[in-house]
Amino acid sequence: MAKQNPIILSTWNFGLQANQAGWSVLKEGGAALDAVEAAASVTENDPSITSVGYGGYPNEDGVIQLDAAVIDGKTGRMGSVAALEGIRNPCAVARKVLEKNKHIYLVGEGAQNFALKEGFQLENLNTPQSAQWYAEQLKKRSADQGHDTIGVLARDEEGELATACTTSGLAMKWAGRVGDSPIIGAGLYLDGKIGGAVGTGVGERAIEVCASFAIVEFMRNGMSPQNACEELLRRVVNRHRGRIDFQLAFIALNREGRFGGAALQEGFEYAVYAGDENALRPGAVYGRDFQ
Repeated sequence: MAKQNPIILSTWNFGLQANQAGWSVLKEGGAALDAVEAAASVTENDPSITSVGYGGYPNEDGVIQLDAAVIDGKTGRMGSVAALEGIRNPCAVARKVLEKNKHIYLVGEGAQNFALKEGFQLENLNTPQSAQWYAEQLKKRSADQGHDTIGVLARDEEGELATACTTSGLAMKWAGRVGDSPIIGAGLYLDGKIGGAVGTGVGERAIEVCASFAIVEFMRNGMSPQNACEELLRRVVNRHRGRIDFQLAFIALNREGRFGGAALQEGFEYAVYAGDENALRPGAVYGRDFQ
């Protein structure tokens, strides 16, 4: 089989840095699964990104609970962890779940115990900045906020696909709340013969419509990645009878290397690294670029 042109795309402007790490894997002929894990880990390790990993904004109890999932298109295997505490890189833990291939989901204390058995180190994920932020929110009695999850999609030179999604979830969320990010079919989905999709935004709204699975099915039925993302968001808008006072956005990539992205609200952008260029692209916005 002829070599394919690799590609990696990630949500939000911090996806540029994530893409750089993933591209370092892909340009050396590395696997898509390794690339998406490398990309996600960069964001998880960056305390300035307060919606993912180390230094993410905590829940209502002041605890950082992390969610992540990965899917390998080559093998069809999946791994996911949710409400994971004290482990900096949940995406890597989800990768270990995938590799063991006995279960798909691990949560809470069980996920943490699994990570420790696999050699991950327990640490305090709060930074001085996140702790200070939490103290200020208690004074304000603030509600849930923040939804800048990072999702990553990649195709390697063998034409194989992979996806990853990792987040600290909504800031000040209820303890134990799990959004769409680690839920296969909601926050992310991939069929190695068709393509994949991954989202960001208010997770409950993605869960309601099995969003990423639906996007992949739209592509299976002949839609382009761009049109598939838009069609899913139309479905969300219809479900909410036209009221869209929340953000939800998706990116998608098919096996041929075509991609797209769309959002319900202004402000969403995603990073694409293909060829020699790593650049941000605006997601199409409902009501402005499509309806």
